[in-house]
Amino acid sequence: MTFFSCVSSCDYSCPDKPVLTPSRLVVKYGDPTSAICVACQKYCLPLEESVIGMEASRGKATSNGTTLTWKVDHLREWELTPKCFYTDKNNKQCCTNLFVTVYQPPEAVLISSLGPNGQVLDCGQSITLQCSVHKVAPARDLIVNFYRGHTQLGHMKSKSTVKEPVNETFTFSYKTSKDDDKAQFWCEAVLNLEPGTTQPFLVVKSGNLTATVHCKPEGKKQTQFSPQILPQV
Repeated sequence: MTFFSCVSSCDYSCPDKPVLTPSRLVVKYGDPTSAICVACQKYCLPLEESVIGMEASRGKATSNGTTLTWKVDHLREWELTPKCFYTDKNNKQCCTNLFVTVYQPPEAVLISSLGPNGQVLDCGQSITLQCSVHKVAPARDLIVNFYRGHTQLGHMKSKSTVKEPVNETFTFSYKTSKDDDKAQFWCEAVLNLEPGTTQPFLVVKSGNLTATVHCKPEGKKQTQFSPQILPQV
């Protein structure tokens, strides 16, 4: 068996494909990670007539028979797709990709209302809440939820396809009422990195934005927003 890390062409539909465990990795930027590949059950045997390897731009691979172990001490690359492969005695190359998602939690999640802080608004007037998410990756998996107290008002999904950290801003229109007196508005950034599940992988919440509503006897009603700084959760 020869061990190297160069793939010229790949057959992804071969009958005895390499099996990776896990088949998909979700890794925080800078963290260590690893995967194990069993190259084949029989098609790469005997080993002296085959080439078995792992193609990856980061990390090191070690072999033990038909099993390869790939490890990275600190993953500092936003986009990579390692391949486990073997080349049989007929010079056919069989491959399986290892899908890797590298993420970074938001550095900050902030909520505000468009316009000067403390601005007085007529009761019943529509206002715009703004949720700012700073340096998050990958944005394609980002969802932002807006809340009034414990009630979810709405949600929005990022349209960005950039894998590196980005700043994202979302706005939500809300019609005020007298019931908003002392109500707290906030937002959260959710990274859904696990496909096929409804459970969020990571959630970061903003502080609260407190509404003050004044309803005058003559029917002139006003709403005022003032920020309340709370520690990040």
